[in-house]
Amino acid sequence: MKSLTLGALLTALFVIAAALSFLWTPGDVEAMNIAARLKPPSAEYLLGTDHFGRDILSLIMVGARTSIAVALVAVGIGMGVGVPLGLAAAATRGSLLDETLSRANDLIFAFPSLVIAILITAILGPGAVNAILAIGIFNIPVFARLSRAAALSLWKRDFILAARTCGKSRARISAEHILPNIANLLIVQGTIQFSLGILAEAGLSYVGLGAQPPVPSWGRMLADAQTMVALAPHVAIIPGAAIVLMVLGLNLLGDGLRDHLDPRLQKVRA
Repeated sequence: MKSLTLGALLTALFVIAAALSFLWTPGDVEAMNIAARLKPPSAEYLLGTDHFGRDILSLIMVGARTSIAVALVAVGIGMGVGVPLGLAAAATRGSLLDETLSRANDLIFAFPSLVIAILITAILGPGAVNAILAIGIFNIPVFARLSRAAALSLWKRDFILAARTCGKSRARISAEHILPNIANLLIVQGTIQFSLGILAEAGLSYVGLGAQPPVPSWGRMLADAQTMVALAPHVAIIPGAAIVLMVLGLNLLGDGLRDHLDPRLQKVRA
């Protein structure tokens, strides 16, 4: 429960900051103030300023909004497409759909996810929308493989056989009996893919393929700061720490949810 609580607190901190940025930020993220450039953290600028004199706290808040939006929609694409495919493949085990899905998953998993995302965005062009598509496309086989494997372990269970005896179709059994029983696995995997989506968005923005200026992004903040680390280390440390804390919070949240939702672990604790 400690990991669940800590993960939830860290995640909530960034979610609240992102939501608050719609209404208020300490400074204007698009306004440049060269006279105040590279100032260290102080009472006036809590996290300092960047090379354009912009308030870093404001950039972190709006950047959180960008990262969360990209990762959340990308995970939604992965779950929305991958889970039905996995359930259909499990329901028709050995069919052309099942074999095609398995071979496609093997092909995609042969390459690192970030490399595939960079390739897709390089073809489609830079931008937040294309970053969402790139990350979402890689999430599809992740959820398809997970849901297929989890569903296959349930198809021979007695309650599934009883449902088939009652004349229910495979599609109805998948929706009414299989999906609710694997929902905990999907939720945990969703938090993990969410954290990977944050990293992927930061990586794409770092190489110039993610959200484009003037939209703030943690990855681009790191890229802009790499030549000023010796002069103003806070410019690189703060966005890097934001990425680490956000990913750490989501991973702890995922671990905590797994412990809380897995009935086998609950029996061990009991």
